[in-house]
Amino acid sequence: MEPACNLHAVQRTVAKSERDGRPTRAVALVRTYETSVVNLWDAVTNAERIARWFLPVSGELKLGGRYQLEGNAGGTITACEPPTHLALTWEFADDVSWVEVDVADARAGQARLMLTHVFCDSPHYTEYGPGATGVGWELGLVGLAIHLERPEEPMFDEAELMASPQGKAFISGSSNGWAQAAIKNGEDAAAARAAAERTAAFYRGEPNEPG
Repeated sequence: MEPACNLHAVQRTVAKSERDGRPTRAVALVRTYETSVVNLWDAVTNAERIARWFLPVSGELKLGGRYQLEGNAGGTITACEPPTHLALTWEFADDVSWVEVDVADARAGQARLMLTHVFCDSPHYTEYGPGATGVGWELGLVGLAIHLERPEEPMFDEAELMASPQGKAFISGSSNGWAQAAIKNGEDAAAARAAAERTAAFYRGEPNEPG
């Protein structure tokens, strides 16, 4: 894994929003892949392929169906418009947030993925910032890149990666990137950088875990 290459491949944005009258934050990631829209869509919606770059998933992967990621979130698929748009609830630890995935043509031979995760404002966000959500998704998009390039390879060992110098450099760079996105969204610079360091410490296996 090349940290710099993967870090520069992602566009990060943070925006204030509102849902059902409650203030929310929208964390969005955009990454372009050397593949077709159809293949990218299949990679993010086919249960067998999802397990090769993200996590094993069970349930009914169709509109209105319930899904469950092994050891992680579950929820309901609320929109499914192949091969371009997917939306679902993200239910984890008695909390509900919302994820949307959009796939589109980019330059010749490339397809672009945008993933947007919307969640309600909370003390957790104040303490850890957008990176608490964004870094994890960014790691997922690295796994997706490897899968699309070398589909027969097993998924990389995330714990092993996080213990390596390359993994720690990636976590630090991603966390800093999310701090910059928060600052562009008008958040206090010092608070955003402090939150990013707390998030990076968690992913690097150091004290001050989010939770």
